Amino acid sequence: MPESKTLWIPTLLDRTEKEWGSVTNDIACRRFSGCGIQAEAGLRVFNTDIITSLGREVLLGITGKDFTIIAASKAAMRGATILKASDDKTRQLNKHTLMAYSGEAGDTVQFAEYIQANAQLYSMRNETDLSPAALANFVRGELASSLRSRKPYNVNLLLGGVDPITHKPSLYWLDYLAALAPVPYAAHGYAQYYCLSILDKHHHPDITLGQGIKLLNLCTDELKRRLPIDFKGMVVKAVTKDGIRDIEFDDDKVVKSA
Repeated sequence: MPESKTLWIPTLLDRTEKEWGSVTNDIACRRFSGCGIQAEAGLRVFNTDIITSLGREVLLGITGKDFTIIAASKAAMRGATILKASDDKTRQLNKHTLMAYSGEAGDTVQFAEYIQANAQLYSMRNETDLSPAALANFVRGELASSLRSRKPYNVNLLLGGVDPITHKPSLYWLDYLAALAPVPYAAHGYAQYYCLSILDKHHHPDITLGQGIKLLNLCTDELKRRLPIDFKGMVVKAVTKDGIRDIEFDDDKVVKSA
C-alpha cells in the first residue's frame, strides 16, 4: 500500500520571530482598513510631514459671559514660504456660529465651504438655524466619515457661537481624527504649546468681551516673543447674541524678546 502523507498547514505558531512583526503590522493594517480604507491611503493621516503641517497656523478660541472669540493667524504658508499675508481662515456658518480651520491648504477651504453650504441649506429649508452644538456634531460626523474614506481631510477646527435661544456661548475643539470636545478655551497649532497655560491661569467663565480681548493679547504677545515664525497677525471675530462682528486687533505691537 502507498505510504500515506500528512498534509501540513502552517499556522501562526510556526512563524519565526521576524515573521511575527510582519503579521502584527498586517493585522493592524487590516483593522484600520476594515471600513474600506486601503492601508496606504488610510495610514496617510499619520504621516509626520502632514502632522507637522497642521501646526503652522495659529487658532485661538475664548468663551466668556455672553460671547465667544475666535482668532486665526493671517499667514497662509507652504513650508517656510508665506504665500499670503491676509488670509481669513474663518467661515460664518450662520448668524450665531463661526468656524476657524487649519491644516492642508486644499482640504481646509474645501471642507469649510462644504460645511458652510450645508449649514446654510438647512437654514433655508427649515427657516431656522442650527445651534452651535448641532453644527459641531454634524461637522464631527463628516470628519469621521471622511476618516474612513480613501482620502481623509487633514483639517483641525475651532467652532464657536452663541445659542440663539438660550444665549449661552460655546466653543468646540475638533481635530483631523474627528475628536470633538466642548471647551471654555482652545488652541490649535503652535499656539497650544504657548497659550494654553496663559488661558488656564487667567480665564474664568464670567469674563467680559474687553477682558477676553486683553487675554487674547497676552496670548499673541507670547507667540510673538517665543515663535521664530511671523504669522502676520490675527483675524479676530466675536460672536454674541446679536451676531458675528470683526474685532479691531493691534497686529503692529512690538513685543520685547524674552
